[in-house]
Amino acid sequence: MVARVWSLMRFLIKGSVAGGAVYLVYDQELLGPSDKSQAALQKAGEVVPPAMYQFSQYVCQQTGLQIPQLPAPPKIYFPIRDSWNAGIMTVMSALSVAPSKAREYSKEGWEYVKARIK
Repeated sequence: MVARVWSLMRFLIKGSVAGGAVYLVYDQELLGPSDKSQAALQKAGEVVPPAMYQFSQYVCQQTGLQIPQLPAPPKIYFPIRDSWNAGIMTVMSALSVAPSKAREYSKEGWEYVKARIK
């Protein structure tokens, strides 16, 4: 009985985290135009390091542990606009030809099986 309750709790927590992630992606319009995605990534790059520092300071105060100062993350320039649209176009292209390719491959497989049976 207790194991089922814990299984249900884990499922609900994981579902909540996944739902929150989907909501965050939708709310920040990360799947929208590439310029909005790039702006959101830049905003996250500005907000996350101070938040992590504040959280580490909070943990230190609450637990009495000393967390060493981490080095600053390297500055990486990665133009999302250039790769985002190309990646989306590649995936959509693959999805659009998937039914015809599946038909073609299954036909080839069927011909191979027929040839082997004879």
